[in-house]
Amino acid sequence: MLQAMLLLPAYALFPPLVRGTERRVIHAGPRDYRSRLRDLAPGDHLVLRAGVYERGLPLHRLQGTATRPITVSGPVSGEPAVFRARRGANTVSLLDVSHLEVSNLELTGDGVPVDAVKAEGHAAYAHYVTLSNLHITGHGASRQNVGISTKCPAYGWRILDNRIEGAGTGMYLGDSDGSAPFVGGLIEGNRMEDTVGYNLQIKHQNARPADGALPSGPSRTIIRKNRFRKSSPTGASGGARPNLLVGHWPPEGPGADDIYLIYGNVFYSNPVERLFQGEGNLAFYNNLLVNPAGDGLAIQPHNDIPRRVWIFHNTIIATGTGLTIHAVPGTEVLAITGNAVFAETPFRGVEPTGDNLFVPVARAEAYLKQPLASYPRLDARALPGRLRAEQPFDVPPFPDANRDLNGALRSVAGYGAYTLSPAVKEQ
Repeated sequence: MLQAMLLLPAYALFPPLVRGTERRVIHAGPRDYRSRLRDLAPGDHLVLRAGVYERGLPLHRLQGTATRPITVSGPVSGEPAVFRARRGANTVSLLDVSHLEVSNLELTGDGVPVDAVKAEGHAAYAHYVTLSNLHITGHGASRQNVGISTKCPAYGWRILDNRIEGAGTGMYLGDSDGSAPFVGGLIEGNRMEDTVGYNLQIKHQNARPADGALPSGPSRTIIRKNRFRKSSPTGASGGARPNLLVGHWPPEGPGADDIYLIYGNVFYSNPVERLFQGEGNLAFYNNLLVNPAGDGLAIQPHNDIPRRVWIFHNTIIATGTGLTIHAVPGTEVLAITGNAVFAETPFRGVEPTGDNLFVPVARAEAYLKQPLASYPRLDARALPGRLRAEQPFDVPPFPDANRDLNGALRSVAGYGAYTLSPAVKEQ
């Protein structure tokens, strides 16, 4: 019994005292905010005034609850709360926290070789963390410097509506050896631009820790409505990475049936690599991928193999290979259907399971409005009379599978990420 108790995180053994049912709002500024951090209890909201903060934001051993999270936020409008990087310490440091929300801050790196937000590697866990409306700039001293990083077990994260510009890596979730699982996350509405390496990477996972803190049943990590962009060849000398890469789940045991649901995203440009690469269990649908200088999407072994894969209703425009499916023994390709691919080599790999449109990229302008225009003038919607399908596609019932890239219901059967207008008579 004692051994089992020792495996529990500290907050389960010694829950924090709840200070009544009223929510406590605490106001602080650059001079006094550090003294307020250690006293935060469930339900507390620390409101940071506008100004420049030079001493970082260490959020250590803070335990909210599901109904009474601890919140730290800057101004919603007007002048911001700006945290400037300093050498030797990550700017927002998370250590053994749960049910914690951080929002409305500017994190400026100034080329200092640290991370903007990091769940520290020496932490036991960081669970139920919400990061929203953060503006992260200047963390690009090298590819190892990250906008948002987790290096400990992290469950139930929500990463929402953040802007990350010019980081070494935009988001790096998990550890390079597969020992820090990122589980059951929601990554939505973020803009990641001009990183040296990945815009976003979620690392592969080994066997889950046996401490009972992570779920034993299947979980979903959802990546939706984000913008991934790499417009300059910053990775040509050692930093070449896809815009988004997702690694495999645990090969067996808890987590082996987890899945990535990746939909409603826009990927634009990668001068030295493909836009997306994945393995494990994943569904990739209703996405737009445009690479004027290379490949689009690749499903292939990385640290393990692709396991169960669904690829449907994507629009891909690429000057290299549009869609690559490298299946190996143990791979189940359950859907490749409804995609509209315009590329020098539209498709490579296993035989598609359904009906797709594969067209040379040189003919893309005969099908789409402005497929070869530069960002943001690009328009990959169909020209009248184009992309109509003979019949609706049989797609799995994943969230929003019946909606297009913009969230509109698919009222007309068609290829690609966008629905067709029912007012247009297709030919």
